[in-house]
Amino acid sequence: MDDDSKLAHSKQRTWFERLSDMLVREPKDREQLIEILRDAGERAILSADMLHMIESVLQVAEMHVRDIMVPKPQMIVIESDQSLHAILPLVIESGHSRFPVMDSSSQDTIGILLAKDLIKYCLTTEEATQFDIHQIMRSALFVPQSKRLDVLLREFRVGHHHMAIVIDEYGHVAGLVTIEDVLEQIVGDIEDEHDTDEEDEIKKQADGSYIVKAATPIDDFNEYFDSELSDAEFDTIGGLILQGFGHLPKRGEVLKIENFRFKVLHSDNRRIHLLEIIKEP
Repeated sequence: MDDDSKLAHSKQRTWFERLSDMLVREPKDREQLIEILRDAGERAILSADMLHMIESVLQVAEMHVRDIMVPKPQMIVIESDQSLHAILPLVIESGHSRFPVMDSSSQDTIGILLAKDLIKYCLTTEEATQFDIHQIMRSALFVPQSKRLDVLLREFRVGHHHMAIVIDEYGHVAGLVTIEDVLEQIVGDIEDEHDTDEEDEIKKQADGSYIVKAATPIDDFNEYFDSELSDAEFDTIGGLILQGFGHLPKRGEVLKIENFRFKVLHSDNRRIHLLEIIKEP
């Protein structure tokens, strides 16, 4: 094989083949494996994003459901005896696609309601009168708080589930976890339709409202809206809103400060991410 052929063959080798060559050192533990991977990153065998993702996968294998679940008090649930007219505003306001269904008497979780399954009951009055939540809800997946995230991800994939109800050692509901919650531990936050561009902290909508990142500095917020919200105790608008609520709010909760109406669009069990703001006269 001439030199040109050797060069062409070398360029055709995939990053996986090159990484395999490095792993000949046979790492004895997780720390040595990470050291080899970081060495591969420094040599440009792995990109920074790929290295971060591999390290996140290794970290997920050591995390448990309790580490990322949404606690029960923050769950948005449907009661089994609620009417269609009572359910629809809750579904629309929350923006979620799946909801745990709780038995109205025992408060046990008896299934999962998919928002898309409600569409046909909204078309005609005749369909609406035939609504029976027990006929359309799906079976729920129950998992213990101690389950490892990598095992849960496999169960999600094999069973085609997107949500699991988390139970404690006594069999009581402790919270819920979604496949998105697990994937975000690997790839980072997954943006939805409300998310702004990375460089945009404040984005005006066609209807006159604003989408604002909770991490927006209060100084920037005041400059944009010509307002005078206090930054004496908090640096970000999210910190100010959190103080106003007095608790970690869930999606859909509303708070009014001065002439601003703040609505939570996205939050998790750790912090607020995104807000909708309406500036009132």
